[in-house]
Amino acid sequence: MAEPLRVGVAGLGTVGSAVVRILSAKAEELAARAGRPIVVTAVSAREKGRDRGLDLSRVAWHMDASQLARANDVDLVVELIGGAEGPARACVETAIEHGRPVVTANKALLAKHGVALARASEEKGVPIAFEAAVAGGIPIVKTLREGLAANNVSRVFGILNGTCNYILTRMEKDKIGFAECLADAQRLGYAEADPTFDVGGFDTAHKLALLASLAFGVEPDADGIYVEGIASITPLDLQMAEELGYRVKLLGVATRTDAGVEQRVHPSMLPKESAIARVDGVTNAVEIDADAVGALVLSGPGAGGDATASAVIADIVDIARGVTPPMFGLPAGKLRSPTRAPMGRHEGGYYIRLSVIDRPGAAAAIATRMAEQGISLKSIVQRGRESESDSAGGEPVQVVLITYATTEASLRIALDAIEADGHIDGAPQLIRIEKR
Repeated sequence: MAEPLRVGVAGLGTVGSAVVRILSAKAEELAARAGRPIVVTAVSAREKGRDRGLDLSRVAWHMDASQLARANDVDLVVELIGGAEGPARACVETAIEHGRPVVTANKALLAKHGVALARASEEKGVPIAFEAAVAGGIPIVKTLREGLAANNVSRVFGILNGTCNYILTRMEKDKIGFAECLADAQRLGYAEADPTFDVGGFDTAHKLALLASLAFGVEPDADGIYVEGIASITPLDLQMAEELGYRVKLLGVATRTDAGVEQRVHPSMLPKESAIARVDGVTNAVEIDADAVGALVLSGPGAGGDATASAVIADIVDIARGVTPPMFGLPAGKLRSPTRAPMGRHEGGYYIRLSVIDRPGAAAAIATRMAEQGISLKSIVQRGRESESDSAGGEPVQVVLITYATTEASLRIALDAIEADGHIDGAPQLIRIEKR
């Protein structure tokens, strides 16, 4: 058998510890699959004395991840520190500079610096692999990059953040508000103390930038992604979605259009019978629409130590075998700069909830503003008034409109006019309806 592949693991959190443990526990099986032993020879973390349930007595310890990346007893560097800058970036750049392949789960780093890192790695002749950076244990990177090489992908979309999916699932099933559900998710460890990166949609945006690059042969463009989070979603919105035949999910959507690549992250309504709509809890799911295979759906754990470690180790085994495709499926020099499709050009159906002041002429004025922009209404549902006698005093009622396909720009103009007319109390709630 060939010489062992000596692995250095930078970052010993939940995922890093799982990587070390699984590599040790399954050493013989992995050696048979890889054609050579895979041995952890060095680790790096901030706290050396912490009990991680691992035997590290025969492993070199480095307080500095960059020092690990240049160590003579390391052939491959696994970066599991996280963050777009700082020690993580320095560790990866040092590894490349010293001719060491890199396996990483760092979506923020790759979304921001992926092209530069790909160029540097190609110049040095060493690969960067990142299966674990998107959708945890789901093999979505290999599917797009290798499994669908004969396909032209038109759209890739899905649930890419388990925290948001857990919160929306709990809100829907238990009829509780966002703040209460978020606090519960934090107690259970599904949400961070500062949850903004997750619930604001930014984590999903970083992952979507990588999927779009793989799907369309473009450079990752996280700055070009339209992003909305889930904090504005209410139990009433979820109830209305159920009544109308939909479920609400935070989706990352990348679509090839005539105007360019449309990338967006926002709450969406999906038909209840669709595969993605049925995915609950912390599970992730991705659908790929391609010309040869049609629609392909992958679903599974999007986070967690063992699931993410599974993806990390799959990359390590590939490198041990000598399987080293270009990072984004194409050499860095052949990735195109993406043409951003303006969000205003997006076309589809919409759910709109208005808190309408109950007075004569309000409904007619709203319908007129919609008609002025050529927006046709599929359905109108009112909530909040039990009988005609309840209309006294002009208290607001909840009115839900479902539109036929229209453009984002036209709808925004209509809603601005409705607000200016003074017939609604507060800002409109808008949720896009995603096909299938």
